[in-house]
Amino acid sequence: MAENKEYVLTRDGKAELEAELDRLKNVTRKEVSEKIKEARSFGDLSENAEYDEAKNEQAEVEARINEIEYMLKYARVIYDEEIKSDVVTPGSKVVLDIFGGEKKYTIVGSTEADPYKNKLSYESPIGAACLNRSAGETVTAQTPGGEVQFKIVSIER
Repeated sequence: MAENKEYVLTRDGKAELEAELDRLKNVTRKEVSEKIKEARSFGDLSENAEYDEAKNEQAEVEARINEIEYMLKYARVIYDEEIKSDVVTPGSKVVLDIFGGEKKYTIVGSTEADPYKNKLSYESPIGAACLNRSAGETVTAQTPGGEVQFKIVSIER
């Protein structure tokens, strides 16, 4: 039997997943159901592109609902008291001197990672290189684009 993966989430990340799940179950599901109902009214289902598209959308919605329910079932939420301010841990907010300037990132689990919102996964090369390091340390990460060296300027909870 396969081992279940643990999903590390911040409190905000868990709340976002719960909100998405609620929206999918209570709004999106009904909208897709209406699309299917409307497409059925167009007649012959064997040549009905609207019906096929709505059924595909329904499958995608149900798959995402299942995925979120699974993630929440196996989630480990990081609470504020677990986040350290002396070393980088998941949930830490860090200021890095990287790519020619200082940038602030939050270290999160892979499901919350979004580099465009300055959320780095602790499993990513840069996030992993930061773990258990202190402010003032210079760190090297092996990234797909090559070696990246940066300094941890500060750490916050």
